[in-house]
Amino acid sequence: MKTSSQPQRYVIHMPELQRPTRNRGFYVRMRLLNTRHARHTEKALCHRYLRWAIWLSLLCYFFTSYLISHNPHKSLTSLSKTSLSKAKPILASRALFESLNDNILHQPRSYPGLFKGLKVYLYDLPSKYNHDWLSNDRCSSHLFASEVAIHRALLKNDFVRTLDPWEADFFFVPVYVSCNFSTVNGFPAIGHARSLISSAVQLISSDFPFWNRSGGSDHVFVASHDFGACFHTMEDVAIADGIPEFLKKSIILQTFGVRYEHPCQEVENVVIPPYVSPESLRSTLVKSPANGRRDIFAFFRGKMEVNPKNISGRFYSKRVRTMIWRKFGGDRRFYLNRHRFPGYQSEIVRSVFCLCPLGWAPWSPRLVESVVLGCVPVIIADGIRLPFPAAVKWPEISLTVAENDVGKLGTILEHVAATNLSAIQTNLADPAVRRALLFNDNMQEGDATWQILKELSHKLGRSHARTRISSE
Repeated sequence: MKTSSQPQRYVIHMPELQRPTRNRGFYVRMRLLNTRHARHTEKALCHRYLRWAIWLSLLCYFFTSYLISHNPHKSLTSLSKTSLSKAKPILASRALFESLNDNILHQPRSYPGLFKGLKVYLYDLPSKYNHDWLSNDRCSSHLFASEVAIHRALLKNDFVRTLDPWEADFFFVPVYVSCNFSTVNGFPAIGHARSLISSAVQLISSDFPFWNRSGGSDHVFVASHDFGACFHTMEDVAIADGIPEFLKKSIILQTFGVRYEHPCQEVENVVIPPYVSPESLRSTLVKSPANGRRDIFAFFRGKMEVNPKNISGRFYSKRVRTMIWRKFGGDRRFYLNRHRFPGYQSEIVRSVFCLCPLGWAPWSPRLVESVVLGCVPVIIADGIRLPFPAAVKWPEISLTVAENDVGKLGTILEHVAATNLSAIQTNLADPAVRRALLFNDNMQEGDATWQILKELSHKLGRSHARTRISSE
């Protein structure tokens, strides 16, 4: 429209120039015309400069966005470390809550070479093996729920999951065996576990060729119960039953692990943390006191039998919890409670030391809760093998007390408090440590599912796809 309006202006004024007029009038009209033409020129120049300014601004914006998108983690990491380093180690800083939202929950980048190009195929089993169990909400939130969380995370992971089984390195078999809750005591009953998994193996071995060609050595299962793939809550029975023969060549992701020979880990395995809901931890940190003062010196809430029962020649917790109650139940430095309390995480976040004694099995969800909530875990379980030692430097963030030394707990904790407590708490404040112990429905960089895939990437020698390619 601008190109058509300019000629029309000159056509309108040309007749006026031919009219006989006085010299002064002619001079005034010419002056007006020159003024209008100058204003038009100034507007054109302004528009031109404005367009250049807009282009330069857009170029700067896109260039800056490119730099940020190609190096997002450097700035995030340095910022979070700076924030945490200013916090006093003994306080439950707001940085813990910010870390759970900003650091634990950032999405992983997809780039070539991640996990050595590992590819996982997920069997799409009938719903009776997994989805049907989710009708009970506890199935996806209790301490054995890693079997659900890992499955969900892999389903949503486009750069590790493959829909082509022929290119897969590993095959994930999603069977939920921990969701059959007892109507008597509410605890998971896993008596059906062996038959349910056996049924799934029969199904995939008859419908697909991949199990039979490797004997199941490239197949992955989750056994998040007390004694892993032995599928029993009592150790003597678990040992007697052993690992089912059809699973002995497979890879088991299990919470149970010890540093000595044990029938329930005589299989290729990866020790994983018990499941603790990230949402519950976030809620606890939101509700924690604003000043975050840790006014509890040593904390434990849980089952502590005054007179332990002899069950098949075994005593619960090997009597360790009984000794703690008898020795320190009246000690003002210790906050001990034998009764259940749904909000017990609010007590952990107020504590300096959190006792993590064995129960029937050596592992406990208290390990995860203590670390994430900034309480120094005091591990009392001889020979326990802890999850992801490459990512979590356990000797630097926790204390290990021998079961026979539990009577000396008071002296041991006082000594640590007077010497290297600050160093331990500083190490404990590292967001990467907390991140490694939590499962998320959407896998996050460095989280527990990420660590599992990293461990599997070290076992690619079991991949039939890799060995076939190398032999060719």
